[in-house]
Amino acid sequence: MKPLGIHLIIDGWQSPPSLLNDADHIRFALTQAVLAGGATLIELAVHQFNPQGLTATATLAESHMTIHTWPELGFFAADIFFCGNGDAEAAMRVLLECLQAQQSRVRKLMRGEPVDVG
Repeated sequence: MKPLGIHLIIDGWQSPPSLLNDADHIRFALTQAVLAGGATLIELAVHQFNPQGLTATATLAESHMTIHTWPELGFFAADIFFCGNGDAEAAMRVLLECLQAQQSRVRKLMRGEPVDVG
């Protein structure tokens, strides 16, 4: 049995704080990432925190994308989980580009991979 999906866990640093605190830009970045990954957007929700930062979730037919931002640190944490034929890595590249991350760390998990039970 092959894995059910790919889950990318992304930490991005040194992004412009103005981008990380702009709900419209985050909507744009997630929408562009969804398109680049060949996924189907069902719903996009963004919550702006006071005085800064936001959380956004994109519900996809193929699973989900999320982002949490800390503009004061120039940092964001994102998840991209694609099941099926979507290209999670293409979505990640677009997200990193849209948010102008100067540094990033990505961890890749294969979800639903069989476990050997001895």
